[in-house]
Amino acid sequence: MAIDFQQIYERIQEIGVSAQERQETLDKRRAEARLLFNEFADNLDGLRKKLGTALDQDANIRCAMPLDEDLDTRVPEPALAMDATLIAADGSQVVPDRHAAIQFGLVNVGAIALRLNSGTTPEVFTDSQLFYGDDLLTDFGTTLSEGMIALRRDLAERTKLAELAKKYPSPVITFTDGPIELWGNKDPNNAKRYEESMQQYLGALSRLQENDVVTAGYVDKPGANLVVRLLEIMMAPVDKLDSLKTYHPLLGVSDLWLFGERDNPLLEPGERSAVFELQSKSKMLYKGVLGLHFFYLNVGTEGHPWPVRVEVPKWVADDPRKLDNLHAALIQQSRVLGAKPYPYLLHRSHEVAVVSFAEKRQVEQMLTLELRKNNAEIGEQSTKQSTKDISRHR
Repeated sequence: MAIDFQQIYERIQEIGVSAQERQETLDKRRAEARLLFNEFADNLDGLRKKLGTALDQDANIRCAMPLDEDLDTRVPEPALAMDATLIAADGSQVVPDRHAAIQFGLVNVGAIALRLNSGTTPEVFTDSQLFYGDDLLTDFGTTLSEGMIALRRDLAERTKLAELAKKYPSPVITFTDGPIELWGNKDPNNAKRYEESMQQYLGALSRLQENDVVTAGYVDKPGANLVVRLLEIMMAPVDKLDSLKTYHPLLGVSDLWLFGERDNPLLEPGERSAVFELQSKSKMLYKGVLGLHFFYLNVGTEGHPWPVRVEVPKWVADDPRKLDNLHAALIQQSRVLGAKPYPYLLHRSHEVAVVSFAEKRQVEQMLTLELRKNNAEIGEQSTKQSTKDISRHR
């Protein structure tokens, strides 16, 4: 028996007993957040001043930084440039498995380019990178972490966009799944390679800017509560500003709820929010025109709001036409899939990029054959994995 369902059931009953109390607490916090949002909607100077005071205490605060649009700004869907080219890229990866006979890593990027109103079919591109041997080792001789492989995937995605964007006339609008900001991937055992990859990533962003290309990161069902955190900072007494890490009076309230409350959403279908600067410790990396910004976009329908977060660099945030083209393109693309709004080109690029189990096994077999042909040493599968395979077959 894998699970003791009696224990699980008892815990579920406990959760049920306290559910109403938790909901009432959350409803009170949500009401307070909405009141604060409305209260400070046009007080941009006050918001920036209070946040500035908080940053003097902790420069690594992560939240929304208001710019020149009121918090309750609602921008309707604009017209999309008829001759625009849309390029979406997505990537997948195979992480080295220490229990396998052969350790290797793989990053596969799929990209789709669509020239609007050109009468041509979308162009499909694939880039596959295989990592083996020393490519998989850190500066200390340990195997690369999953985070480092993910960083290589993100680098490959943005590099592919920069490469493809040069082939098409302006305007070109590019986007990937997930944030532009890379964080949480730093490996202390591989600091040098991490920094090298990070600089290459920033270089790819810079090439997009130099070629006047719009680029964005599309975050579906966002979990970061950047605007809510700003409201919490506004609530904080001065004597609490030095301990904000533990100050969460609006705990449980999300940006997703704030902008997409089903009965009274802050954004109607097709509308975007104000553009905010992303305040985080990563600002030291994304400087100047690469500075990270974001807005929320309701790609849902009447009665079914679905806010997503869209991250953009400063050169896009500062250009109203670029911002409008991106806004319009994402709304248009999200309508293609109907009741489940998600940019169609991102969906297609994921289908191209995903590495199936059969493909992974095929790469493993090809690598094994080549190594044997050249009299190279091949390891053995771990006993742990072997016994798992036996259990699975049974």
